[in-house]
Amino acid sequence: QVQLVESGGGLVQAGGSLRLSCATSRYIFSINTMGWYRQAPGKQRELVAFITSSASTNYADSVKGRFTISRDIAENTVYLQMNNLKPEDTAVYYCSAGPTSNPRFWGQGTQVTVSS
Repeated sequence: QVQLVESGGGLVQAGGSLRLSCATSRYIFSINTMGWYRQAPGKQRELVAFITSSASTNYADSVKGRFTISRDIAENTVYLQMNNLKPEDTAVYYCSAGPTSNPRFWGQGTQVTVSS
């Protein structure tokens, strides 16, 4: 049973932009912090950004000023707008719901590849 459905990954040149989307149920969306993680080959999964149920946001230092997390309450969807992408942003990006220390729900992941 898929709880979080991601879309929007792809291949982009360095300096380009992508927007990831994560759609979920109203129940999950309304009670949980929603986050985006990423995992590059050979590396641990890392938290990229999150937005709380009160709309507070937080970002990893590596993406501050380039990525923006937002949400559409009517659509129960969280977005990650990624600008000025760099090759080191290449990873599988995962949407999550729940405490950032131990999310309860995960998406299936979407590949983002940034070419130099």
